Amino acid sequence: MLMESVTFSESGGVRYLHFGSELIQGAMRIRDPDEIYLEYNQQMMAWLLFLETRAGMKVAQLGLGTGALTKFTHRYCPAVKSTVVELNPAVIISARSMFFTPDDDRRLETLQTDAKTFVKNERYRDYFDAVQVDLYDAICDGPSASSLEFYQGCRSILKEPGVMTVNLFSRHKSFNINLENICKAFDDRVLLFPESHDCNVVAIAFKGPQLEVEWKEVSKRAKLILEKTGLPSNTWTSGLNRENARQETKLSI
Repeated sequence: MLMESVTFSESGGVRYLHFGSELIQGAMRIRDPDEIYLEYNQQMMAWLLFLETRAGMKVAQLGLGTGALTKFTHRYCPAVKSTVVELNPAVIISARSMFFTPDDDRRLETLQTDAKTFVKNERYRDYFDAVQVDLYDAICDGPSASSLEFYQGCRSILKEPGVMTVNLFSRHKSFNINLENICKAFDDRVLLFPESHDCNVVAIAFKGPQLEVEWKEVSKRAKLILEKTGLPSNTWTSGLNRENARQETKLSI
């Protein structure tokens, strides 16, 4: 299989990852490499709103990019073990050498394999508390894994309760295809963030018991995340409240 070439650029103290084109695949502020720089990447951590981190918690990150999610989780969620799935070996090397992603240790495992194969592995059935999906190729016009079968696989590797976050590209026909398949795989238990400035929309899908909680409680949790990690989670609650129908009085999904 032909792998995309990996290239880099820098501007204004920010280093960018590219797959052989000008399209941005990830970014890092050089003076703060553990910060999640891009807004949609920040929202990929929204599973923290719904799951308490604890010893033994496991998170799967499908797609490595600059390692933004990996670095953040490794630093701010010390109880969590991350399993990173990345097919392109050049991305793994560049994440470590150019974007300061840590080497594997007892809390971090990196697998060079196809995410579509990974989610079918019976070893990981009901294994992860959270799954983060950010899979794009050089064309960057939609996720490179988008089938119903793939999202059913993502659901199968989640525990109950479990949360999946997915980065979607809103200005392409792939958006509706992906959203429909996510909704089918997760029984319509899906929330959307408002579109970010770079045309990304993060979807949140839920597995497990029905979730009913007052928005003020979600806001308290968001404030705690902000205080502990610096993530701008204080904006998440209002965005989710506005963007999703039938969620006006409380979060019920």
